[in-house]
Amino acid sequence: MAPDLIGSPRTPLGPLELLVAVDEQGSISAAARALALAQPSVSAGLRRLERQTGLGLVVRSHGGTALTEAGRALVGRARDVLAASDAFEHEVAAMRAERGGRLSVAASLTIAEYLVPGWLAARPAGAAVVDLQVANSRDVMQAVLHGRADLGFIEGPDLDPGLHARTIGHDELLAVVAPGHPWAEARRPVTAAELAAGPLALREEGSGTRATLELALRAAGAPFASAPAQLGSTAAVKNVVRGGRTAAVLSALTVQDELTRGTLRQVRVEGVDLHRELRMVWSRGREPAAVAREFAAAVVAATREQRQRRPAASAQATASARVETPILRYTERT
Repeated sequence: MAPDLIGSPRTPLGPLELLVAVDEQGSISAAARALALAQPSVSAGLRRLERQTGLGLVVRSHGGTALTEAGRALVGRARDVLAASDAFEHEVAAMRAERGGRLSVAASLTIAEYLVPGWLAARPAGAAVVDLQVANSRDVMQAVLHGRADLGFIEGPDLDPGLHARTIGHDELLAVVAPGHPWAEARRPVTAAELAAGPLALREEGSGTRATLELALRAAGAPFASAPAQLGSTAAVKNVVRGGRTAAVLSALTVQDELTRGTLRQVRVEGVDLHRELRMVWSRGREPAAVAREFAAAVVAATREQRQRRPAASAQATASARVETPILRYTERT
């Protein structure tokens, strides 16, 4: 580690990310989940940062973890340092891309249609060309495992053991019906059993949206009694729902326009947790290429900027807003 002008070692970037994550998440355990790290690793990293700075930065209690006065004073500086590091990485990425470079990315349907375009637009001019494959979450994982994609983005709860994963955001599924459906004007929430009984229109097997709903209904003690209608795209599901007799459970990202126009109505659901994580995945068996790391950094920067622009937005309107700060690396930032 290079010393500064008076001989003191510079603070690594990794512990600064931990400090920021604790401030944003409110506890060490939540920060560990957000960064896909073990809780003892986060605690140890914070203790190292406290020893190096000679300052008490966090106060631990049964109710969570809070920053001390010194921690609150420094966390803003930590964010500035991380932002400057990201800017440096982006500049390096742009210079490398001038020499050529291509990246294959696979993304599940919701992420590909509603999030990836914004990520691509936020990248610097001259960045490596991205070839985007659109598939369901199961097929995205297979593409990454078998080398057909360098990097994947999934929205389902399952993860193949051959993959690394980092959470990049959160989404909420909403139950929706046509305005003429009996549930549209219901005075009470629909129960888990009523939702499972349907009739429902769902995406095909392998879809992250379907897998999330199935897992949530089983956890609520109301698994599907029979196989619902299966359709190969979100657009097809919405078209069936517009017919008036069928409900669906879809990402908030995909139905905001219809809810705003009133062509679909949201149905309140009781006792079913329909929140999910959006994750970036890459192979355990291959070291990520430089262009993959660069794209991952661009995704983190774009989602972080969106969260900062709309800190008070609802989960329905900003499924990618509650975003942590992971960057695709095998080793800690130093």
